[in-house]
Amino acid sequence: MSTELERALIERLARRQAAGLYRRRLAVEGSQGAEVVVSGRRCVNFCSNDYLGLAAHPEVLSAALRGALTYGVGSGASHLICGHMAPHRALEEALAEFTGRPRALLFSTGYQANLGVIAALAGRSDWIAQDRLNHASLLDAARLAGARLKRYPHRESRALAEWLARWPRCALIATDGVFSMDGDLAPLPELAELAQRHGCWLYVDDAHGFGVLGEHGQGTLAHFGLGYREVPILMATLGKALGVFGAFVAGGEALIETLIQEARTYVYTTALPPALAEAARASLALVRRESWRREYLRALIERFRSGAQALGLPLLPSMTPIQPLILGSPQRALAVSRKLWELGFWVAAIRPPTVPTGTARLRITLTAAHSERQVDQLLEALARSV
Repeated sequence: MSTELERALIERLARRQAAGLYRRRLAVEGSQGAEVVVSGRRCVNFCSNDYLGLAAHPEVLSAALRGALTYGVGSGASHLICGHMAPHRALEEALAEFTGRPRALLFSTGYQANLGVIAALAGRSDWIAQDRLNHASLLDAARLAGARLKRYPHRESRALAEWLARWPRCALIATDGVFSMDGDLAPLPELAELAQRHGCWLYVDDAHGFGVLGEHGQGTLAHFGLGYREVPILMATLGKALGVFGAFVAGGEALIETLIQEARTYVYTTALPPALAEAARASLALVRRESWRREYLRALIERFRSGAQALGLPLLPSMTPIQPLILGSPQRALAVSRKLWELGFWVAAIRPPTVPTGTARLRITLTAAHSERQVDQLLEALARSV
């Protein structure tokens, strides 16, 4: 690398650090859980997406081990060469049945799923409408597809309706089910009605709702009582509530076959390790069987929100495990996060560009692995830190 190019990068990083936007990685020494060890220090972890506490569940670990012993560690190739193995087929069938859809298709990550689906279904002459606070992967997918992107105000279905009345050639409406940084829900019934009225696809990324919402954990769609006809394209990940890794898209026969043929992030990438597919199937069985995890998690959310309200903490309205505490500037968010760290709590500071300027925050996430005592202790620490 030339001296000039390296100097430019160093200056660029320095500007990011001065603005309070520099990110650093910390290595967890052990498995995910309510308590983790980081750099030799034990702390209570309130920033994990392991919402149901399944990442280190003995049944999930045993399934992964059996899968590795039977099928090996790697899949060896893409699904369309020789990497599509029996565990992948079994997991796809289980996910299709669980979501009430004809077919499901595995992707290696949620990011790849979003890129692949949108690029396969929309092109340069198409409009895609997206919520302004959608996950970066949905927004990037529209850009990489070369489609025309309309970003409507957050959760403002009326604004979307007005735009659709003027631009009826919209090919696809895409939205998070649960918004990853705010923890609120998309107005899916209104979006479904608009999509049907204007003849366009409705695509829901339910990464943070799947496994958590709905009576049986089917996610945000089940929470609203919506099915396959109202929302023809569902994407969800396997690395959050299920505690494993990977993602899937569920929908109709023609959709899935089209993605197998044309979704480049499916065609040209190595298949998910078969042992992880076995682990995800075991985790899905726990989601179905152990409804107490969702019930307990809901009780923890209510406990935390009630305590935060008593303290006057500025939480955003959220009924999900994602509880954002808005602090404004990146510097303040970092300062409060460091204070909590000193008190034994790991809570990540989320800053622009992940969230809009002026809304830097602590993104507090609750899991079924937390105890009521740990939630109360976090509230006491927040009272001393904010």
